Amino acid sequence: MDILKFKEEMKKQTYILANSQMHLHMHEMAQRARQITTELNYSFKTAAEIRTLISKLIGEKLDEGFNLFPPFYTDYGRNIQLGKNVFINSGCCFQDQGGIEIGDNVFIGQQVVIATINHDIHAKQRKNMLPASVKIRDSVWIGAHATILPGVVIGKNAVVAAGAVVTKDVPANTIVAGVPAKPIKQIEG
Repeated sequence: MDILKFKEEMKKQTYILANSQMHLHMHEMAQRARQITTELNYSFKTAAEIRTLISKLIGEKLDEGFNLFPPFYTDYGRNIQLGKNVFINSGCCFQDQGGIEIGDNVFIGQQVVIATINHDIHAKQRKNMLPASVKIRDSVWIGAHATILPGVVIGKNAVVAAGAVVTKDVPANTIVAGVPAKPIKQIEG
């Protein structure tokens, strides 16, 4: 299976059977992602070197405004889309098989987890998976240690408080907090 075909299937939220071609492709890509992130994470890199490695990881050239503080972890790499002037702080984990879209001027705090795959809830099918993309619109700020679950859209200018677990869409210009995250305040756009 090639990357484009895999991405098409992920957009359709195709159910992934254990040991299928899609599942085997995910394992192959995970090895590639680990090679790149190991190079990124275990020796000092300048901002330009980090941009080069993340560009290689995602398969797209990044703008000069992109900044990331390692370490950074992902288990696919090629299904991340990054807008302009994105900042990703240290220790973040992106499970991007299902697709992660990050808009312009987004700040992502330390140790944020973005998940795009769920395992089947039935024990006999637990090795099977269901993808759902995460979309983070422009000018969002995600606080440290937040977790964003599959299928969530975070609206423009929204703020996700530190430690929040986001299980549902977040409207634009809204601050959410808690477990599960709930709106706590409206903000000016």
